[in-house]
Amino acid sequence: MKDRLEQFVYNCLSSGQSREQISHVLSEAGWNEESIIHALQCYSETVFPFPVPAPKTEFHAKEAFQYLVSFITLYISAFSVGGLLYSFIDITFYDASDYAAPGAGIPMAISSLIVAYPVYMYFTWRLFREEQKDFSRNISNVGKYLTYLTLVITASVIIGDLIALIFVFLTGGLAVTFILKVLVILLIAGTIFLFYRWRLKKGEDRESFTVLS
Repeated sequence: MKDRLEQFVYNCLSSGQSREQISHVLSEAGWNEESIIHALQCYSETVFPFPVPAPKTEFHAKEAFQYLVSFITLYISAFSVGGLLYSFIDITFYDASDYAAPGAGIPMAISSLIVAYPVYMYFTWRLFREEQKDFSRNISNVGKYLTYLTLVITASVIIGDLIALIFVFLTGGLAVTFILKVLVILLIAGTIFLFYRWRLKKGEDRESFTVLS
């Protein structure tokens, strides 16, 4: 059973209206871009007297596995890089009053990076390659959900980091080591946020181009 929007698109395509015209009319009527793209993607661009239903993107266990491993190893790598830089800061600005020995976390951080980062790069490369070969991968719900979750996490980390910076500044406890550690968090979280926001934007642009072409 088609919903109203899909039925409207079906009727328009049946009457010979172009996808650009349909998109323009729906946009003027107040429909958001994502809904328009989804409705247009319900029908293939195959030449036929009537609109041909397009195969729906299905959940693939293999794809979910690749995304999950990619994001899990991303988080491990991010924490490891952060821990490594924290240790270098503690060593550079060593404070004898600290109970913890500076650099104690370096072996674990390096071990985690040696294992996790190559795995992350491998699965991310595989996903990129499959997106280039198969358009349906580019609009995978699994990938989108995990990517948006990562954006939420990194945005929350950035906000919390800035709140901590302002709080410490207002309470007069600002130190060089604290500022450097705040910058480390901003650098790591900001890089991840910008990269995956770019990936989503690239995917959205490809979807729009393919649907309207």
